[in-house]
Amino acid sequence: MNVAILVLVACATLVLFLGPLRNQPLWRATITPLASIIGSGFLVLGPVLAHDFGSWAPVGMAALCLLAWSFGSAIRANIARIDTEEGSAGEWSERISAWVLSVAYMISVAYYLNLLGSFAVSLTSFDTPLVARAITTAVYLFIILLGWTRGFGALEAVEYPAVVVKLAVITGLIFALGHNMWSVHQQDSLVFPVADIRGWYAVTLFFGLIVTVQGFETSRYLGVTYSASVRIKSMKIAQYVSTVIYLVYVVLLTYAVPISTENVSETEIIHLMKSVAPILPVLLLVAALAAQFSAAVADTGGAGGLVEEVTHKRVSERQGYLLVCLVGLVLTWLADVFTIIAFASRAFALYYGVQSFIAARNSLGGYRIFYGALTVVGFAAALLGAPVEG
Repeated sequence: MNVAILVLVACATLVLFLGPLRNQPLWRATITPLASIIGSGFLVLGPVLAHDFGSWAPVGMAALCLLAWSFGSAIRANIARIDTEEGSAGEWSERISAWVLSVAYMISVAYYLNLLGSFAVSLTSFDTPLVARAITTAVYLFIILLGWTRGFGALEAVEYPAVVVKLAVITGLIFALGHNMWSVHQQDSLVFPVADIRGWYAVTLFFGLIVTVQGFETSRYLGVTYSASVRIKSMKIAQYVSTVIYLVYVVLLTYAVPISTENVSETEIIHLMKSVAPILPVLLLVAALAAQFSAAVADTGGAGGLVEEVTHKRVSERQGYLLVCLVGLVLTWLADVFTIIAFASRAFALYYGVQSFIAARNSLGGYRIFYGALTVVGFAAALLGAPVEG
């Protein structure tokens, strides 16, 4: 099994890295939102849903993807409108949206780097929150130094390879989980876990997991490189592909891999995969570290640029990087990973609520009602999103 997984991962890497896809404009535009959606939140989400929602985990996953698609439709409507209405991007609601997104990026960087710290120690004898936070702090200091002195241009070259590694490892993971489920089915040993939560807490936890399907909004801000039609199409493709991957992953995990009845950790997937294939924990660790670091650098750069923009250059981009890191360090030492995930989810839910409000203001008939309802959902999620009880 280990050899088969390695061969598949190698083949997927070659196809994505050396194949004709790499230079296709639509694929390049799709990679950015797809990579952002399927971050290491992908690894965290499976065990959490299986543990808390039990056999209903695939339904919860489908609902999250549907909500993400709905918010994505509001953002796509805004992309199309801004492309045809000169100056509409400068309206007050768009400025509020930019402020909210800059804060969301600051929290998401903390989310990425705290996951990086947790995954970095997960297979060592130093697997403690203190050591994980120390690693996160060291990476933050490196990012501050890099952003302040040289900028992030030097790291842009590693972004695509990091994405390729992540997608290739996910291919191997899905293959291994599929093989495992077939074996479990042959032994008539499929598992149907009982939900650990229900009722109102299930709703608030659902809201607190929105960040795990976040990332599609990055297509909104690729206007310098790609046309509106390409950005809209790339977002749709990214959400289609990520939805299929998420649903297959959650189904294969929920019904074929026993989940502990104890509270889950953010690195639970690493320990669960030891029983599926010995090579998987190492591959997942490599993918997680590459994905989290590249995503953190990208969002730090995005947040720094947004801070400079919304403050009309009263705060420079480099000072924005420093602000991102200071906020992240405070969160790192005052909150656990699941609490940071909930904070990030609430921040992005607020951003999606504002984008839905903008779409509703500029729509008619059924679309106005739909986007208006999404506005309410986004604001409710921003208020109510709850952390996983890790």
